[in-house]
Amino acid sequence: MNSIVAANIKRLREERKLSMEELAKFSSVSKSMIAQIERGEGNPTLSTLWKISNGLKVPFDSLTVRPKTQHEIVKISEIQPLFENEGKVRNYSLFPDDENRRFAIYYLELEKGSYWESEAHLQGTTEFITLFSGIVKIKVKDKHFIIQKGDSLRFNADAVHSYQNIGDEMAMMHMTIYNP
Repeated sequence: MNSIVAANIKRLREERKLSMEELAKFSSVSKSMIAQIERGEGNPTLSTLWKISNGLKVPFDSLTVRPKTQHEIVKISEIQPLFENEGKVRNYSLFPDDENRRFAIYYLELEKGSYWESEAHLQGTTEFITLFSGIVKIKVKDKHFIIQKGDSLRFNADAVHSYQNIGDEMAMMHMTIYNP
């Protein structure tokens, strides 16, 4: 995943004719961190990648998109997750947004007691969450939602939002992100 992210960030930055310094300014991520990520040496957090995608003004999945084929079987065991909360939150990019499809699908695991605050996505972005196990508290702006196994939630994701596993077991969920 690191090599895919590295190549995509470099390609997107160069397509926009941005220097690393300019991207650092637009994303609030240091130039040295961007250079490290582009070399495939960094292990960026989700928050860092969201800042870079917002700085580039592209959907998050533009950073994680894999080469395309006509058919694809995605094996979770073969995907390098993106980590948050010291590895307690694992985000697996199952079907990234290819900039033509306008949506992406993720599988997330949140260990008991874990917490992740996401950066605001691009204006008009909507998230669709379906919880398969556990209990999760999702905060969007000043609203709090508690969802349990089998529940689904849709919300506007163009504001800072967070996920917290408040149950006694691992929470597992699918997330679909629609990019306008």
